[in-house]
Amino acid sequence: MQRVSLREYAKKHKLSFFNVMKMVRSGEVKSEMVMEEGKEVWYVLVDAKQEEAVAQKIQAHANQPQTPQEEIAQLKAEIERLRSALEACEKSKNK
Repeated sequence: MQRVSLREYAKKHKLSFFNVMKMVRSGEVKSEMVMEEGKEVWYVLVDAKQEEAVAQKIQAHANQPQTPQEEIAQLKAEIERLRSALEACEKSKNK
């Protein structure tokens, strides 16, 4: 298995760093955390099976055509979810 930094993995698959971090935290890709110079550094462990699965997922997502109306509806739902999470955070902070 090859060990690759999150940024290198993101560049290789043309993904954002944030998306790669989400994949690591959800367990979609194998990873490990290493302490370097007192900092936690995450690395993706690359193997052939995992690469195939990730490539298929990326390709399937890219092939899903969406109309602008569907995209707007998704964004509005995401905004509403974030607002409710923010309100819950503020309520717990004020207690």
